[in-house]
Amino acid sequence: MKKIEAIIKPFKLDEVKEALQEIGLQGITVTEAKGFGRQKGQTELYRGAEYVVDFLPKVKVEVVLDDAMVEKAVETIVNSAKTGRIGDGKIFVSSVEEAIRIRTGESGSEAI
Repeated sequence: MKKIEAIIKPFKLDEVKEALQEIGLQGITVTEAKGFGRQKGQTELYRGAEYVVDFLPKVKVEVVLDDAMVEKAVETIVNSAKTGRIGDGKIFVSSVEEAIRIRTGESGSEAI
């Protein structure tokens, strides 16, 4: 099993969610996040005064899935989240040792 964590622009969330559902993924976890990468935030103008916004609003999407689905899921996220501009985000893939469904006690692939 693998865990995919994707940090994306907030306005792309619905598109990513729908694309993941189309390829058969049933469950995702979404968290509001703030951060910056190479862009180091941005300069805003408010009432004539400039100020720096260090942490930009992002959304973190997490999915746990079988190894066989990882490549397709990553490709789907990239295609649906990409704008081609700086700050599109990142995707991280890591191994999951165990998953347990609390309600039934199922574990492994059956739990996801």
